[in-house]
Amino acid sequence: MDINILTVFILAIFVGVEIITKVPPTLHTPLMSGSNAISGIAVVGAIISTELNGGVGSYLGLLAVIFATVNVVGGFMVTDRMLKMFKRK
Repeated sequence: MDINILTVFILAIFVGVEIITKVPPTLHTPLMSGSNAISGIAVVGAIISTELNGGVGSYLGLLAVIFATVNVVGGFMVTDRMLKMFKRK
C-alpha cells in the first residue's frame, strides 16, 4: 500500500474524531442527516463497484453494499429516535 494513502487515511481519522467530538448535542440530528446522505452515495458507489469488477471485487462490492446499507438504516433509526425526544408528549 502506498504510504501517501495510508498517511491521508490516518490524518482523516484524527480530523474526523476532532470534528465529531466538538459538535454540540443540538447539531447531532442535522449531522446524522448529512451522514446518511454520504452513506447513500457510498451505497451507489458500492453497487457500481459490484457490477464492474469480477471475482473478489464483486464479493467486496457486495460486502460494501451491505455495510453501507446497515449504516444508512442505523442512521435513520438514530435520527428518528432523536427527533422523538423533542416531540411533546
